[in-house]
Amino acid sequence: MAPLERARAAYEGAAWLDAYQAYTTAERSMTERNETLAADDLWNYAMAAYLTGHDETFFSALDRAHEAYRDAGDHAAAARCAFWLGFRSIDKGETARGSGWLARAHRLLEHVDGDCVERGYLMLPQVLVQLNGGEYDDAFELAVSATKIAETFHDADLHAFALHAQGLARLRQARVAEGLALLDEAMVRVANEASFPLVTGIVYCSVISACRSVYALERAAEWTHALRAWCDGQPGLVPYAGPCMVHRAEILQLRGSWEEALEEARRAQVQCEAADDRAAAGAALYAQAELLRLRGRALEAERAYAEAAQRGRDPQPGLALLRAQRGDHETAIAAIRRALHERQDPVRRARLLPAMVEVFLGVGDVEAARDAASELERIATTFQRSALATIAAHWHGAVALAEGDPVTALAHLRVAWRGWQALEADYEAARTRELVGLACVSLGDADTAAFELDAARSTYRRLGAAHDMARLAGAPDRRHGLTPRELEVLRLVTAGGTNKAIAAELGLSERTVERHLSNVYDKLGVSSRAAATAFAYEHGLA
Repeated sequence: MAPLERARAAYEGAAWLDAYQAYTTAERSMTERNETLAADDLWNYAMAAYLTGHDETFFSALDRAHEAYRDAGDHAAAARCAFWLGFRSIDKGETARGSGWLARAHRLLEHVDGDCVERGYLMLPQVLVQLNGGEYDDAFELAVSATKIAETFHDADLHAFALHAQGLARLRQARVAEGLALLDEAMVRVANEASFPLVTGIVYCSVISACRSVYALERAAEWTHALRAWCDGQPGLVPYAGPCMVHRAEILQLRGSWEEALEEARRAQVQCEAADDRAAAGAALYAQAELLRLRGRALEAERAYAEAAQRGRDPQPGLALLRAQRGDHETAIAAIRRALHERQDPVRRARLLPAMVEVFLGVGDVEAARDAASELERIATTFQRSALATIAAHWHGAVALAEGDPVTALAHLRVAWRGWQALEADYEAARTRELVGLACVSLGDADTAAFELDAARSTYRRLGAAHDMARLAGAPDRRHGLTPRELEVLRLVTAGGTNKAIAAELGLSERTVERHLSNVYDKLGVSSRAAATAFAYEHGLA
């Protein structure tokens, strides 16, 4: 079989590496005879090159396909080539080049009478611009228009693309149930209608990321499994294997397989770098940084966050949490506040707010922590996602505990623990159990406190969560059961502060200070300010 015939057969059989190699051989042979590949073969050559990670050949072959179609008077096909050249250029961060190609595609369609499917494709970049600009209603309507064009021309690829864009717009509008339904429909279409792999891979990766962004974690896990099976069934496929591995690493982390998750994230980085996918490589580095931070490997984590940032991945909120763990609370707070100021839509804010609560609790600013936890709860209510509600319940419990209200704290923490159990999220469940244990210490229930704290320690030890183990080691004894807020009140009492002065210093009401002081007396077994002061000096609490 001649190389060109072999290339066409391999392409039809989705043997992308064989197709790429055969087309390369065929073109070399034709060049020696002063011949060129036909426009359709150049298109196939470009697509095979993209799917096997040969970006330079992709751009070169598709540019020549665009010229061949244009010279033949097929302006619609030329415009489709220009669309993909623009789309891929923008995806690589070459915005000016990409905009130029998209502008050329629009000009080519001026020569096409009536409607055509390419007009629908050219709506999609504008949908993304509107989504990034906060124009969610306009983005949705434009995506609907693209869907109608896809239906008119029975184009499965555009249909899946446009449905997926509608779903993203609905998620940004906090209409989560509608958005997820549209994303599911897009996924069913790419899975069942033999969409072209370039489109299938893009939709798979985007949908999984969108599901994670609204904490539809069960869906994200399901689609990640499907993506991995799809990648495994595509011989020689390069572009989507790396992002699939990133998603899998995140799921492994959630399920408590930290060592396996770290290795998967490292393999993902190598795969993404080989495919020249900077965005996915940044995500792989961020996943590594998070795992390194949790395991107490601060210097390695900081390097990974920095490398992720170099590839365009915002290192927050992980880097802020690392700064807080190392005692640099001022930098951590500034970073989280900056990130929140830049994100006004609830989907992106929900990702940052838990870190905001944690950092503020770390410096004893309970009021600011409470505000962040309340916003998180409002978003969780709007999204109606169980995972986000679980996170909100955890941090509401942490805030209530810091305020000296262990009864309210327990009510929230029990809800959070059940949610983590359902998600099989071992680390998050352990953090909640730690807070449950501390609440029980505050209530004088030593037996339950011991059970909960021992369970948390056991999980931290198994996972290698070094920072958490250090924080928890002997914590109730060192503070004699006092919460951070109660300890603050005690220290101000030892400095001679009156209830009124302490209330002003901490931004609390005098009644709240009285309640904290009563808890202090009960836990320390004293009955007066003088006795509490003496106890504090004797046990190093002053």
